[in-house]
Amino acid sequence: MPIDSFIRRLSTLNASASAPLDERRRLYDALHRTHRPPDPPGLRVDIDRIDHVEVRRFVPADDGGAPVVYLHGGGWNLGSTQSHHGITADLAARLARQVISVDYRRLPEASYAEALADCRAVVAATAPIAVVGDSAGGRLAHDVAHLEAFSDVLGLIYPVLGTPTPETLGPDGPLLSRDDVLTLWDMAAPTVPTIDPARPPTLAIETLAVERDPLTRPLERIVGQWRAAGASVGYHCAPGMVHSALHGHAELDAMHHAWGAFCAALGERIASVTASR
Repeated sequence: MPIDSFIRRLSTLNASASAPLDERRRLYDALHRTHRPPDPPGLRVDIDRIDHVEVRRFVPADDGGAPVVYLHGGGWNLGSTQSHHGITADLAARLARQVISVDYRRLPEASYAEALADCRAVVAATAPIAVVGDSAGGRLAHDVAHLEAFSDVLGLIYPVLGTPTPETLGPDGPLLSRDDVLTLWDMAAPTVPTIDPARPPTLAIETLAVERDPLTRPLERIVGQWRAAGASVGYHCAPGMVHSALHGHAELDAMHHAWGAFCAALGERIASVTASR
């Protein structure tokens, strides 16, 4: 699929921008459900509850040990385990490990602190070998790793890092503008924990970016700071791709290849941690 076709498909969500939030969430989930690939063969999907938090478990037939926790994106207010089902199903198959997707509370009904508390509760209860998050979920994964003193593998996919400002963000992208980022940040910021962005959240990190995204510039800067601080940080960037392109990982060649490389590197880090135990 050409990237312009993907952009047009997701741009249909802009028509619902003035709709009530519940309707926007329904449309967001429905769009991604309609276009996600079939689940990999042998994958079992269970709806469960850990502590007080609903989760979706993706269990491959060749499940290989400690799970991976996944924190979905969607601006802290739209995404869900349903909207990101296709991503987490594919991740479970690629890693041959159970992936636990967290249905954390969302803004504005809950605060960022409450969403973060849900994610921390699942990580504390499941002792995952890796925590992975995309976009808004990438920031949650970053903060969970810091606050839980998580020492294993962290995977961040076009995350919101540092404090977004007009000076730190890169140019507008087709599906995410600088104003979008700043507006969403203003909603979350009052209860975001204060963490030095230059301090690595853990020492084994894989990151995945896309070329046309205002969040890529701050990610690249912080990756450099983490490496300088002694962390081992892998960096992958999908050329020509845009924010949200991970939803098209099965249709967009550049995203497919970058996602594959990211997952392979994540798997190698997990194998290394497992072997050292």
